[in-house]
Order: sequence, then C-alpha cells, then structure tokens
Amino acid sequence: MYLQFQLVHSLLPDSSRHPQAAQHSQGIQTLLEAEKEAAKIVQQARQYRVQRLKDARSEASKEIEEYRREKEAEFKAFEASHAGSTFNAQAAVDKETEWSRNFLDRVVLIKPELHRNLTKLGGAAAQ
Repeated sequence: MYLQFQLVHSLLPDSSRHPQAAQHSQGIQTLLEAEKEAAKIVQQARQYRVQRLKDARSEASKEIEEYRREKEAEFKAFEASHAGSTFNAQAAVDKETEWSRNFLDRVVLIKPELHRNLTKLGGAAAQ
C-alpha cells in the first residue's frame, strides 16, 4: 500500500505535492474560469446589441415605408380633389379668352362710318 502511495504521489504534478502550490494552482484555475465566464458574458452582450440594432433598423424601415404610403395616399387624394378644379379652371380660362378675342375684334376691326344722325343732318344741310 505504501508503494502504491509512493507511485501515485510520484505521478502527480509538483503542485499537488505541495499544499501552497495546490492552492496557487487552484486560484489560477478559478481566475481562468472567471475569465472564460466574463468573455462569455461580453460575447452575449455583443450579440444582444447587434440583435437590437437589427431590430431597430427593421422597425425604422417599416415605419418609413408606412409613412411613405400615407403620404402617397394623401398626395393622390389631393391630386384627385384638385383635378376637377383644374378642368374647371381651364374652362374658365377658355371662356375668358373667347370673350377677350371678341372684344379685341370689335376694338381693332373698325369700320369708319358717319354717325347716322350726322348723315341726316348733313343731308338736310345739303338740301
């Protein structure tokens, strides 16, 4: 039995032979595990942040698309409501233009004639 202990004891690393070295080794192991856990937490935080950014972009894209659709609908409604007034405005302009042409024709196309009363007077004076 003593030989087995000697054999096992000789196969163990130096740190297990000396209690202080074993405590030191155990402390290092605890620090390494803590470091791994911290790295894991940091990685999860990064993944969470990236996912939040993707979600925010997606949500913003949806809101922009919805806003664009609303504005297009408003514009089409505005366009439809004013399309009739455009036709009416065109009709009013055409009517005014026709009146102006008739007025200008009367003003520009002058037929010089003596006033009818003047011809009667002139005829009486000539007699």
